[in-house]
Amino acid sequence: MLANLLKTALGRLRFVAFLEGTSLLILMGVAMPLKYLAGYPQPVRMVGMAHGVLFILYVVLLIQIVFEYNWGWKKFLLAFVASVIPFGTFYADHKIFRHPN
Repeated sequence: MLANLLKTALGRLRFVAFLEGTSLLILMGVAMPLKYLAGYPQPVRMVGMAHGVLFILYVVLLIQIVFEYNWGWKKFLLAFVASVIPFGTFYADHKIFRHPN
């Protein structure tokens, strides 16, 4: 299943969107509370770095999809904004990425 998903640019975007969304939830729901409530900042550094890399990869793949599928600015901006809202990439996968045209 995963191998089939990674064969297309849209599939790769969906996979990275899942990872990016998950990393955002871990960052906000686990690492940040550990830093500010327990005084343990290391998880923010590790998860934050992973999330940053996944976010950049998400944006690069999103730009590739915009050109490959001829998406307009509205669809691009909606998918971009979804990446900075918790659970947003999961919504984008359900509403945008599964129906790219």
